Amino acid sequence: MRPTPKASSRRARPWLALLGLLLVLGPAGAMAREPHPLSDDDIAWLRRDSFELDSATVTRYRELGRSRFLDEQLDGHGSDDRLPPQIAALISSYEVASTPLEQLLTNFRDEQQKIKDMPDGDDKTAAKKAEQQRANDLGQQAQQIEILHAIYGENQLKEQMVWFWLNHFSVYAGKGRVRWVANDYVQNSIRPHALGKFRDLVMATLESPAMMEFLDNAQNAKDHVNENYARELMELHTLGVGSGYTQQDVQQLALILTGSGVAPLRDRPALLQHPRYAAMFVRNGMFEFNPMRHDYSDKVLLGQKIKGRGFDEVSEAVELITRQPACAQFISKQLAEYFVADEPPPALVAKMAKTFQRTDGDIAAVLRTMLESKELASSYGKKFKDPMQFVVSSVRMAYDGKPIANAKPLLNWLNQLGEPVFGRLTPDGWPLEGSGWSSSGQMAKRFEIAGAIGTGNNRLLTPEGTVKVGGDFPMLTTRLYYDTFDPRLAPQTRDALAKATSQQEWNTFLLSSPDFNYR
Repeated sequence: MRPTPKASSRRARPWLALLGLLLVLGPAGAMAREPHPLSDDDIAWLRRDSFELDSATVTRYRELGRSRFLDEQLDGHGSDDRLPPQIAALISSYEVASTPLEQLLTNFRDEQQKIKDMPDGDDKTAAKKAEQQRANDLGQQAQQIEILHAIYGENQLKEQMVWFWLNHFSVYAGKGRVRWVANDYVQNSIRPHALGKFRDLVMATLESPAMMEFLDNAQNAKDHVNENYARELMELHTLGVGSGYTQQDVQQLALILTGSGVAPLRDRPALLQHPRYAAMFVRNGMFEFNPMRHDYSDKVLLGQKIKGRGFDEVSEAVELITRQPACAQFISKQLAEYFVADEPPPALVAKMAKTFQRTDGDIAAVLRTMLESKELASSYGKKFKDPMQFVVSSVRMAYDGKPIANAKPLLNWLNQLGEPVFGRLTPDGWPLEGSGWSSSGQMAKRFEIAGAIGTGNNRLLTPEGTVKVGGDFPMLTTRLYYDTFDPRLAPQTRDALAKATSQQEWNTFLLSSPDFNYR
């Protein structure tokens, strides 16, 4: 993808050269010195470790060095979810973030009942339309929160992992009440476990209302077994196709999962006062294991007998599945496809899988094996960004930590590029390979979006509901650019940038260049 500007002008060349000179000169006119200049390898590694470079990330890397920087990221705790005050305030203003999940679902139930009780007519039609719009608004708020975290999160490796797992354990917002619970899914199921034990992550997604409703396990009960979630849990979430499990394993896992569902918005059923059932009842947030809906027969899963005894069967089954060598292989390959190459080197996947098994599925340890590998280093500049990576990286590069005031344009761009958050109809997630996002139509859309960001013809800096006044185009020719991108540009990109006739056009050419779209 090479930009082909309509006009060529040599006048831009001295202007750009002068601007670059001014940026690298100190206040007294002396050349500024970097205490720890970054190598080509440092820059390439950081671009793969993060959604894209910004000044804060580069500064922190210089302070710590790669080893300590990676240690800090993989720790995954503390302040690494901290956001700039303006962004935190924007997120807090969203109903889906400020209202407890149970209250959101209670409001939904009450409104549904109110509409149901209304007589047929225009008022009922209008009420249905308003409720549908509210659900859409909540879903869009959840989308915006995820994108804002991706752009502004301090721990960029963790933010990439949140996006990776959200795609791996994909849910579709348009089904049932998923729009109402999508933000809870990210913040309370995915995010806390993104760098932890894989087994814990699987359990967290298993217990989430979003996954229960999307893959129908909320309807899975004894004598009315639904196999949807059991099948996808093994095929898409843990073991992969052709890993050796059978249809009988799917059926047995479905029986194990009976009784697991979304807690009803009421007190415990009266029958649970029976001592036998009351002791087996489990409630964790909006997850409920109802023993009256569970099949208590003994099961055989992956050749191992699991005694029928209630919710402990679920924990045992997840433990058994996630300790299979096939699980270590499958998850390692998926991670390598996302971070390294569309067809990752088998030797790298084998090393990652070995770490997975040795550490009992420690995600951080597997990532360390990958991020310290020679295979990663040999892949620099060859991994094509997916739409989420492109949009997030463009905003990070263009605004370099400056808080935006309106995230809705981000949703529009992801919709145009075909990868909306929570927008995958099927549970297999969006493609990890670059060929899924590199069609001529995709390239044309990327150029348009690069132009919208590069020229400031967007509303990112204009609070929603206010009138936009003037242009908001960013200045990409910054110290960050000259320290990181400029020395490593391909000749074709450098030639195209030299033909830009304005800063806005130059911005557009950079964001749409192969140098920026590959990492």
